[in-house]
Amino acid sequence: MTRTRATIIGSLAVILWSSLAALTIGTEPTPPLLLNSICFTIGGLIGLFWTLWRGNLAALGAVRWPIYLFGTLSLFGYHVLYFYALRLAPAAGASLIAYLWPLLIVLLSSLLPNERFKIGHMAGAVLSFCGAALIIANQSVEFSSTYLVGFALAAACALTWSSYSVISRRFGDIPTESVFVFCLATAAASWILHFCVEETVFPQAYSSWIAISLLGLGPVGIAFYFWDVGVKRGNIQLLGTISYAAPLLSTFILFGLGKTELSLTLILAAFLITSGAIVAARVSMVKSKPLYRSEI
Repeated sequence: MTRTRATIIGSLAVILWSSLAALTIGTEPTPPLLLNSICFTIGGLIGLFWTLWRGNLAALGAVRWPIYLFGTLSLFGYHVLYFYALRLAPAAGASLIAYLWPLLIVLLSSLLPNERFKIGHMAGAVLSFCGAALIIANQSVEFSSTYLVGFALAAACALTWSSYSVISRRFGDIPTESVFVFCLATAAASWILHFCVEETVFPQAYSSWIAISLLGLGPVGIAFYFWDVGVKRGNIQLLGTISYAAPLLSTFILFGLGKTELSLTLILAAFLITSGAIVAARVSMVKSKPLYRSEI
């Protein structure tokens, strides 16, 4: 698989993640951990059936258990940290901090073997982050020491996902099919935590079950397999910048559903995010002398 094709596949994960907010709205009143449990069960089963269809199940036996532990803790940890960050701090502020993960991917990827740090990648990521910040800040961001724990969890959330994405590249020889094990193990852990801290409330409407099914199929399912291909074989720095398109596309989806209004802020955010992606893409296409190259 070529680097360009892998980058495109990774970008499809970003498109799927942009539907997360709209679909989540339709899952009420399902509590977060129960929703996490159901969706990861669906996403894991998709990967299991795909692996069986390809006849690659036996190959997973050669994968070392620390890899499975790492993947499970990353997926489970990210979502638990995110859910509780939004409970302990205002959603807009916590979301803004959590969305530092694409920027961290651009920074941390410079530590990878054969990866080069280019100022253009950082400039593109910063531009796109400013665009994402505009979208989130439009919801009246409030930072206060009262919410310090929630903001700290949001920062841990960003570090967890960026670290998972970058470290996954070091395990490029691990088959993408292994992600279904991460998903099913995350689902099992989520079920246990749900029964410990939440009241079980299943949705009554068919539309809510459809939304949950679509979440499990897309943003909390296939997206993780696409992302694994992208970060292992694609341009990880470009993917980090492209990831800022998720909140923008998410807002446009909500606008199309009548859940939000089109504004000058949204237009400016679209310009910044698009500009950042273009800058990063141009840098990726031009061979230039790196400012820094990891010796690891």
